[in-house]
Amino acid sequence: MTTQADISGESPADNYKWKAFWTVALALFVMVMDFSITFLALSTIAEEFEVTLRAVTWVAIASSLTVSAVMLPLGRVADLTGRKRFHIVGMMLFVAGSILAAAAPSLGVLIGARVLMAVGGAMGQAVVMAIITAVFPTSERGKGLGMLTTAVALGATAGPIVAGPMLQFFGWRSLFIFLAIPTTLAIFFAIRVLDDERIGSTRPVSGSRYDWPGAFLSAAALALLIFTVSNPFGLDWDSFVIIGGGVLTVVLFATLIWWELRFSSPIMNLRFFNNPTFAFSTLTRLLGFIGSSATFFLMPVFIQSFLGLSQLNAGLIMFVGAVGMGIAGFSSGRLSDRYGFRVFTFIGIGTLLITGIGLAFFTRDTPVWVIMPVLFINGLGMGAWMAPNMNATLSVIERKDYGSVSAFLNLVRNVGSVTGQAITTAIIAGVMAARGVEVELSKLADSADGPAGEAFIDGWRIAFFVLAGFTVAAFAAALVTRPASPAAKPATATESKKDAAVTAGAD
Repeated sequence: MTTQADISGESPADNYKWKAFWTVALALFVMVMDFSITFLALSTIAEEFEVTLRAVTWVAIASSLTVSAVMLPLGRVADLTGRKRFHIVGMMLFVAGSILAAAAPSLGVLIGARVLMAVGGAMGQAVVMAIITAVFPTSERGKGLGMLTTAVALGATAGPIVAGPMLQFFGWRSLFIFLAIPTTLAIFFAIRVLDDERIGSTRPVSGSRYDWPGAFLSAAALALLIFTVSNPFGLDWDSFVIIGGGVLTVVLFATLIWWELRFSSPIMNLRFFNNPTFAFSTLTRLLGFIGSSATFFLMPVFIQSFLGLSQLNAGLIMFVGAVGMGIAGFSSGRLSDRYGFRVFTFIGIGTLLITGIGLAFFTRDTPVWVIMPVLFINGLGMGAWMAPNMNATLSVIERKDYGSVSAFLNLVRNVGSVTGQAITTAIIAGVMAARGVEVELSKLADSADGPAGEAFIDGWRIAFFVLAGFTVAAFAAALVTRPASPAAKPATATESKKDAAVTAGAD
């Protein structure tokens, strides 16, 4: 069936694509700014509540964990309820969570507020990419995704710039009040601009059912995976809880795969992985985000808690990395439409590897004039590969499947990021605990020249070397990711339809 979304999406002269883009880009901008602001505020939050690195990182991990757990099930809900309504409800929950976070009397309440914000953020993220890919023509898909990457970079850029002065002069609570303001504006624009027909919302197939078992299994498997990897209670890695969690995670994922391949209307069509381009570009995305996750997560801690610089200085230093990401994202997306995705993926991930190894050798004596160029080049690398990688994955997917696949791609990004954050936190906290020098973040700068500082920097170095290994694996996955031949695309879609018909008959 040809919809209005198909017609408008294929007309380069139609300005609606830009109206829809700026409407959803504002929401995405705020969600990304939320993450960068939160990372920068961790040291200040830890100081007020008098907690350690392991404890305060749950402000970030709980949010990422929630997004990872609910993203895929919510993506399917968006297909059933309509993307416009789904997007607006998500932003409303985000605003409610922001207000609760600003008033949080304890770390526990703050973490709960972050969970509520994360549910709203997941609802927004689940449809943003789908809306962009629906309103932009196929020949300009890289441009749209590149602009989306630029919106992400602008959010990451604005986060440090906004958070630095506000943390220094108004405190961390003001940040969450600030986040609620543009989100409210985004709700207003979404009500006025978005139209379900034009943004590619699909009508549910008659007789289709929501995959409740698949939703439960995916949420449980992903939540347990992150919980086990992050080891929030500092248990021994050979303990019954950790080993049991790992085994149960494998069982849940195996059961999820078994179920999804048999259900007539799954939350995610796993047969997409039969296509090598889809499979390897997804693997590249996962490994790439694991390998690059520590930069924006650990650098604010390094700058504030270890070097002892102010929040304002930390914001300005982190700003340069986000600028690099925005510049590269804007150009690589457009150029990938013309020259293909491979060269930009190689350059981006290769740059991340080189700068990641450079970051491993940072010490207390590393001058700011060295830190900032490394962060800028790291940002260039990050921006260079993101949009081309998304373009590669979506190039083998039909428009009707953009909703579920967009949610899946955001899920992969979040799982990669939270896994990387959990790994780096576990390594640094583990090294410090093993040496008996685990201290509150607010006191780390005072102990930087002693055993605590030595343990922190040793853990820092090990963490970045471990993540470099994931980046090497991402580069290897990118090497074997090749453009799909034109003949392969319809075959993949036809195969999925036949499989769906067979399973529907089996039901």
